[in-house]
Amino acid sequence: MATGFGFTLNATDGAARTGVIHTPRGEIRTPAFMPVGTAGTVKAMLPESVRATGADILLGNTYHLMLRPTAERVAALGGLHKFMNWDRPILTDSGGFQVMSLGPLRKLTEEGVRFSSHIDGSKHMLTPERSMEIQRLLGSDIVMCFDECPALPATEAEVAKSMRLSMRWAQRSRDAFGDRPGHALFGIMQGGVTRDLREESAAALKSIGFDGYAVGGLAVGEGQEAMFSVLDYAPCFLPQDKPRYLMGVGKPDDIVGAVERGIDMMDCVLPSRSGRTGQAWTRRGSVNLKNARHKDDPRPLDEACTCPACRGYSRAYLHHVVRADEIIGSMLLTWHNLHYYQELMQGLRDAIAGGRLAVFVAEFHAQRAEGDIEPL
Repeated sequence: MATGFGFTLNATDGAARTGVIHTPRGEIRTPAFMPVGTAGTVKAMLPESVRATGADILLGNTYHLMLRPTAERVAALGGLHKFMNWDRPILTDSGGFQVMSLGPLRKLTEEGVRFSSHIDGSKHMLTPERSMEIQRLLGSDIVMCFDECPALPATEAEVAKSMRLSMRWAQRSRDAFGDRPGHALFGIMQGGVTRDLREESAAALKSIGFDGYAVGGLAVGEGQEAMFSVLDYAPCFLPQDKPRYLMGVGKPDDIVGAVERGIDMMDCVLPSRSGRTGQAWTRRGSVNLKNARHKDDPRPLDEACTCPACRGYSRAYLHHVVRADEIIGSMLLTWHNLHYYQELMQGLRDAIAGGRLAVFVAEFHAQRAEGDIEPL
């Protein structure tokens, strides 16, 4: 296990938990939302701006960084933290999900995955050992073991075969990771929406031993109801004294539901991607700034929000720059969305610590049911 890395559980409210993940690069307050910096940048944001929203940790992408600029180049330039000017913790995914999404451009074997780059068609081989090497070169604080994430829907037999392959790869990832003080390795539970397979996967991971555990293979097409049904039991199969990470989630109501069910960490491209397409996430739900109803509206996007977009600009201005495809539109809406997500996480942490999560969740859903404010 990694030294200099730990998890303190401070309070619970039902299945929900709040605590702190300790790393040599700083503490991560949980439940935590991790903005995604796919290629070494959270799009449309400066690192210090991301930190100002309240983010304690960022996510980097092994697949994209191995192709461009390459992990070897990043290492030669001082590692990913220095390269992207972010001095706090970084988690990197293993590349497994992105390789899965390549479809016919990949070939899966027991050894690993051979694939063609989506950038230039160049040939690559990604194995558990190579994934660990890439993440070591990047200098990741939290490393994810290499896994295979099957797209749903899939038959139970297909999911079982994939899960058992991932468990063999988990052991190889653990062996290749070795002893790296100050750096942590997380295992990834698979098993689709089948309880027995999830339990089998968790048992295999616990027998190997990891610093944290992820619930993988969700948010891949099964729908929120099915995802929540898995989260009703899957976190209980994992160690209580280790962080639990739900990969690739999600919308605000996904996050709230996951936290209610005992998840500590989440990531998603949604707040930044939405910011680049004119969509804002607010207490009252999502708002499309492209809509003409905003063009003469002098009010802020959200009167209760303290982000730069809401403090200094009107809906009319945001509508204008989004429709004109001005860069500042992406910048302001991405900042707002990340600010809202981090504000939501702080609200969840405070509610769990105060034993009032049920009240917080009821208010969250009630505000969203009200919808966006009426146009002038």
